[in-house]
Order: sequence, then structure tokens, then C-alpha cells
Amino acid sequence: MKTIAFFNNKGGVGKTALVYHLAWMFADHNISTLAVDLDPQANLTAMFLDEDRLEDLWPDDDHPQTIYGAIRPILRGTGDITEPFIEQITLTLGLVPGDLGLSRFEDKLSSAWPHCHNRDESAFRTMTAFYRIIESAMKNGSAELALIDVGPNLGAINRAALIASDQVCIPLAPDLFSLQGLKNLGPTLREWRATWLELLRKAPVNLSMPKGAMQPAGYIVMQHGVRDSRPVKAYQRWMGKIPDTYRVAVLDEKPGAKIPVVDQDPYSLALLKHYRSLMPLAMEARKPMFFLKPSDGAIGSHVEAVRSCYKDFQHLAQRIAQGAGIAISPDSDRE
Repeated sequence: MKTIAFFNNKGGVGKTALVYHLAWMFADHNISTLAVDLDPQANLTAMFLDEDRLEDLWPDDDHPQTIYGAIRPILRGTGDITEPFIEQITLTLGLVPGDLGLSRFEDKLSSAWPHCHNRDESAFRTMTAFYRIIESAMKNGSAELALIDVGPNLGAINRAALIASDQVCIPLAPDLFSLQGLKNLGPTLREWRATWLELLRKAPVNLSMPKGAMQPAGYIVMQHGVRDSRPVKAYQRWMGKIPDTYRVAVLDEKPGAKIPVVDQDPYSLALLKHYRSLMPLAMEARKPMFFLKPSDGAIGSHVEAVRSCYKDFQHLAQRIAQGAGIAISPDSDRE
């Protein structure tokens, strides 16, 4: 079982849509996949489910079928995590639904972190709640892979989510804000990893503990198209800075004289097109862009765009699977 988080502390780079499409792609290749929504905005859940189902999941009282319901006893101080609910999307794709109420867990996680230094078992139970929920859900759903969506910040919820991950994929846009976010993200990941490894020596032996590996799996450049406000030269300039910035900020390497361009960089998992014309159709049809049919409005030039989109995400899924040690089927034409 592998857990991969998708994280950038700069928002607006298309992270949630990326997780959504990759979850569908892995499932389409018969890899039992669990999508885990640990972003308090719950946008991933909203992409998977319609409003009627969301209303069922988020009633006025308790939310037993969401991530908030699973951690609520810890939040209230009345017990440990409960058995997580899995929303079965397909035979090979499940979802641990998100919840806006998850934001209430931030303070509890923030205060638990320093108490772990004192060998406080309740603090360790709090810090490992996400990990144990994901572990339980993957076992119950026989999932081989979990994809974790988190919010764009360096807060306590994300720290606990990333501790639960084996690898971290970083979506980027070729702009100043993404690169600045990368410079903040890299050192923070290393600090969290080092501290958690130290805390593991103080952890109770009767509790399932994550290794806190959060190894960088690579970056994904989300190409949002060139706009009048962002000329070609500026776009190319920021694109050219990504490989070196990733190495220095995330991998803690010294600046190199010979750094490859993005499309030749081994740490670059993909350069994804925006597919601006397909996304509205996909949202209306409530399906991934690469599953759109003529009946969904994918006609004319959209037909080739759908095929191209499938190939792009298939290639990305294969790169990620290779890095995670997961066997995935080779290229195949999808009609």
C-alpha cells in the first residue's frame, strides 16, 4: 500500500482537479485506489459527488460518513478514531469524503505536536489520526494506492496529512508565486520529516505509527495557457527557473551549473495542458475530462482533445506508479 499526497502551499494551481483525474486514471488501470480529502474546503469531495449526495453527507448534526466524523471522538476528547466510511465511486475507486468541519481539528493538532515530545500517548493518537484512518480505509477497501488532497498552507492539518504520506507530488504553475511557495515548502517538509523521525523514538509501541517519509516524488507543471497579462517571455523565464528551484528548495541540493530544462528534467513528472475547453463539460457531466463522450458535448475538435487528455494523464499515472513501485499496465489506445 502506498500513500501519495499532492501539495503546494500556493493555491490555484489545479491540484484538486489533478488528484481527481489521477484517481480515475489509476482506477481505470485496475489499481484499487482511495481518494482521501483532507482539505477542509472539501473541493475534491464536491468534484466526485453531486449536491444531493453532499447534503446527505453533511446534515445539520453529526457527519458520521466523512473524515470529520472519523476524527470527532478525538476532537471531543471522548475516544479514538472511528471506522472510516468509504464512498464507493466504482469497483476500483473509493473516496474518504471531506468535510468543512475538519478545520476545527487544526488547533487540536497544533497543540498535540509539542506534547509528543513528552511521550504523551493522546498526543500521538491525535497526530496519527489521519494515518490510521487511511490505513484502516485502505485495508477495508483493499486499496493499493491512496491519493491525498490537502489545502494550500503549511498548517497543522497538512503536517499531520503529510506525515501519513509515503511520497509528495508537487503541482506547480510557471509563475512567481508557485516558485516562492516551493521555496517555503521544501525546508518545511524537511523540518517536519526530521522532527517526526525524532518523535518516533518516543512513540507508544501499541500504536500504529507512520514513518513520515514524505519523500519528494517530483513536480507537475500545470500549463494554464499564456494570457495577455503574462507575456511569453515571463512564462518561459519562470518555467526555466523550476528545475533549479526544485533541487535547491525541495531536495536541498546546491545550485548547479548545468540544470536541465523542465521537459528533460527527471524530477519533472509531466507538463500538463490546461484543456480549458474540456473542464466545463467535465464539470457538467460530473466525470473526468478524458471520459467525455459526444453525448456530453465533446464533439468536433473536443474529440481529439479528449484522446490527448487521456494519454497525458495515463503517462503521468505511469510515472507516478513507477516511482511508487506500483505495477501499471502499459500504453493502450482508448477509443
